[in-house]
Amino acid sequence: MSKPSPEPFELSELPALARGVIKEAKFPMLASMDGDQPRLRPISPVRTDGYNVYIANLRSYHKTGEIETNPKVELCYLSPDHDQLRITGVAHPLGESEQSLINEIWEENPLLRQYLGMSDNPELIIYRIVAHRVRFMREWALNYHDVPLPIDIG
Repeated sequence: MSKPSPEPFELSELPALARGVIKEAKFPMLASMDGDQPRLRPISPVRTDGYNVYIANLRSYHKTGEIETNPKVELCYLSPDHDQLRITGVAHPLGESEQSLINEIWEENPLLRQYLGMSDNPELIIYRIVAHRVRFMREWALNYHDVPLPIDIG
């Protein structure tokens, strides 16, 4: 059996490749820490803004406590072609001052409306995962490439 050879690409293509993996992978995996035990589960983002990803959660879920204790998380996307994208970041809950953003996300997501009834449901928590590092790996390449993050001019 011959050794697999990854499809080559130019480093200038990294941002487009990364966006492609995000678009193709419908259910990334979210890693968080439960004390000294890593926990991993599939999630369904409710919005993606560049490499910042928004996820909805219920306050009663175990991962809420995990993220509250240690907000450092990682998302791993796997495309149908087995390219990987890893987003390392920090999860920040959206607050009352961001209710207009919560309402926008609410309107864009019929499943939230179906299950939770109203955007100010006290059980609803939406996290913004702010990307600190983004890495891409082509299937079989066995090495990651850092994807340049946009410069935040604030």
